Amino acid sequence: MARKTGSAAIEQIIDQPMTSLLSERYLSYALSTIMARSLPDVRDGLKPVHRRLLFAMYQLKLNPTLPPKKSARVVGDVIGKFHPHGDQAVYDTLTRLAQDFAVRYPLVDGQGNFGNIDGDNPAAMRYTESRLTQTSLALLEGIDENGVDFRTTYDGETLEPVVMPANFPNLLANGASGIAVGMATNIPPHNVAELCEAMELMLDRHAEKKSTTIEEVCSIVKGPDFPTGGVLVENQDTIREAYRTGRGSLRTRARWVKEDLKQGTWQIIVTEIPYQVQKAKLVEQIANLITNKKLPMLDDVRDESAEDIRLVLMPKNRNVEPELLMEALFRMSDLENRFAINMNVLENGIVPKVMNLLEVLWCWLHHRQDVLVRRSRFRLDQVVHRLEVLAGYLIVYLNIDEVIRIIRESDEPKPALMARFGLSEIQAEAILNMRLRSLRKLEEMEIRKEFDALEREKDMLEKLLGSETKQWAEIKKQVGATKKLYGPATPLGARRTTIARAPAPMAIDLQQVMVEREPITVVLSDKGWIRAMKGQGLAAADFKYKEGDREQFICEAQTTDKLILFATNGRFYTITADKLPPGRGFGDPVRLLVDIPNDADIISLMVWREDQRILMISRDGRGFIVSSNEVLAQTKNGKIIMSVGEGTEAVYCAQIPPHHDYLAMIGTNRKMLVFKMEEIPELTKGKGVILQKYKDGEFADAKSFNGEEGLSFTSGARQMQIGNIREWIGARAASGRLPPNGFPRSNRF
Repeated sequence: MARKTGSAAIEQIIDQPMTSLLSERYLSYALSTIMARSLPDVRDGLKPVHRRLLFAMYQLKLNPTLPPKKSARVVGDVIGKFHPHGDQAVYDTLTRLAQDFAVRYPLVDGQGNFGNIDGDNPAAMRYTESRLTQTSLALLEGIDENGVDFRTTYDGETLEPVVMPANFPNLLANGASGIAVGMATNIPPHNVAELCEAMELMLDRHAEKKSTTIEEVCSIVKGPDFPTGGVLVENQDTIREAYRTGRGSLRTRARWVKEDLKQGTWQIIVTEIPYQVQKAKLVEQIANLITNKKLPMLDDVRDESAEDIRLVLMPKNRNVEPELLMEALFRMSDLENRFAINMNVLENGIVPKVMNLLEVLWCWLHHRQDVLVRRSRFRLDQVVHRLEVLAGYLIVYLNIDEVIRIIRESDEPKPALMARFGLSEIQAEAILNMRLRSLRKLEEMEIRKEFDALEREKDMLEKLLGSETKQWAEIKKQVGATKKLYGPATPLGARRTTIARAPAPMAIDLQQVMVEREPITVVLSDKGWIRAMKGQGLAAADFKYKEGDREQFICEAQTTDKLILFATNGRFYTITADKLPPGRGFGDPVRLLVDIPNDADIISLMVWREDQRILMISRDGRGFIVSSNEVLAQTKNGKIIMSVGEGTEAVYCAQIPPHHDYLAMIGTNRKMLVFKMEEIPELTKGKGVILQKYKDGEFADAKSFNGEEGLSFTSGARQMQIGNIREWIGARAASGRLPPNGFPRSNRF
């Protein structure tokens, strides 16, 4: 690597393996992402961008009692002083902290358009105004009293706090989410009054030298408290396990009521929706269910929301059961969703760690103890300094004439005063800076009062710093004060999310009750034309084909089924039955529905069923079994399951009934082999293993069967049974023996 300086070039060659260079730099990037961007600090629950934003607003004196300033001014200060990133990213952070549907306890008081629960974007930063909330001031309380450490900013011009003093349990109160390198975090919001009550219990147990259990804390903190409300429908054991491990998944549902109308009709009103669900997208999702006939019990959905949420759901008729309709909607829409808990945080702002509920609460309490000690020492230093100054003032009042004489007559009054009265430099400097009007008698009395009060405060601070018990007692008072500020009677304190029992499973079949289900017969012709004919058990005369075309596959299904096609290129293709063209005419080319290459042929059409075993075999005799759960394709291009290369292709695909325990195979060389089904591996994808070896030939046909029922084959119009199959039984990958007399010359079962 060459670097030019003036006319001279300096050669700098780094002789180091590329792997170590990349690993070092990627590690630096990963650590930067984890510590400086994505994971919150367990002590204040903030990421660096949040912390810098609040500190910049604090420096701008944007207190709740003062007028707000333009958000553009705030964003400018943040990116100019502390956070050298894009202005839009910082503004997005600011707007989210002001959204009462995104943050349980907003940290920013926004004026103007800050977006809404429909997902609409906020107005530009030049139009909106913002200031801090009382909750933010609690996070910043003591920041000017040496409560926390400061570090230099990115340009070295000023300082920023490493962590906030955080007289508010922000991490659990407002939650956090983020994705770092190799790790992520997702913490739900909680009710502050419940958190404070739990911490009071912990501190009481700590004072008694007893430990607190998760069960005891969970009896107070019963679950998350989302800003959008809703109903938490999860088993208490599941919630407790999530809090015990720091990981879990909790289910929330929308809150709804049945509203009676005239003549026995009714409608459902949804008043609260799950957290982080956009209302507009939810309405669109439900409307699509109606349009696609996935929910025939529902007739219409309307959004009549104003300040509060009001979604109106109209049933098809009054005979529909409201509980059944809502159960269908919960299963098929975002009226029910899951919140994945992953309490991954930075311990002391340095080490990523997944913590349980108790660990998070104790980390915050220990941080509050550190802040209390630091603020107390800071205040003690101020008190001692002030006492020293006041002691000097009292000396002045006792010797006022002598002090005035020394000041008037001495060229260097400061050392003279220090020598005459034994003053310290601080006292002498304070005396010399006194105003003459302060020498009145009344001032002396006030100084004595202040001196006595500061002496008592000094004694109290020294006792506090010398006793951990007193420190924890003081922290408990602070926790109690926070609990009172955010109690149930306050505007922000009342619990919004209701804790309910997990709903009992309803004995309903969604496929039959909630979806229009009709029997059909699917016909796929030899030339690739597919159609769905109404009804089942149709006669051969009911099927008509184009001239020169004929039947290839016919299967009976329901309109709610999924169909899977398997082609010679080893790919499975998925078609939903309700997307098939109707039975009038000859249908449509199947290649309009799925992207099957022209050089690939369809070799199987079947109805998809869950947990079925499917056997695939290639022309060279390789094969394996795959679960039907693995074969559904999400795109028209299909899903590759069997790897086929040049010189071979997939030629066989069939569902294996559970009771079939043997497989019979035959090649074009007329060698037949029978072996146990358990010898065939079950894979998710690949080439498979050799099922039968062919010296001069290739795979022709296969058939699974039950060993007790025996193996049969069709010869002409006759169905023939092989009485004893022992002579053909061998190990997988053997060559086999000639089939019994009468076996078809086509080498097919």
